[in-house]
Amino acid sequence: MVKRTAQAIWEGTLKGGKGTVEFGGGAFKGNYSFASRFENGTGTNPEELIAAAHAGCFAMALSGVLVENGYSPEKVEVSAKISLEKEGEGFKISASHLDCKATVPGLSERDFLPQAESAKKNCPVSILLSNIPITLDARLEN
Repeated sequence: MVKRTAQAIWEGTLKGGKGTVEFGGGAFKGNYSFASRFENGTGTNPEELIAAAHAGCFAMALSGVLVENGYSPEKVEVSAKISLEKEGEGFKISASHLDCKATVPGLSERDFLPQAESAKKNCPVSILLSNIPITLDARLEN
């Protein structure tokens, strides 16, 4: 079993405080705040980190599915958009949208889309997020 670790430090009150997150043995360290999470302030936030995880996981999963089906992907480029919305007195993550473009020689769009859907359904982060709607726009750029 592989275990991964991340750290967060928050100093101060919810609205007036500030924090840092770090992971990857120091490969990434970022600041976050109430403004970067709920407004348009500078810094990162937990939802961006979830989006990065979903995009990265899906890209790898799609590459794996393509190889399993006999294709050699040259490039899989993915962006993920996590939706955070107000619910009652709090907030909830309500959806994830994946946008993918891939370069895969010899593969038709018709054969590509089911493989992309399979990767969306089976990547570990999609499984983790399975309690929210996950949508996908996928296209080939050959």
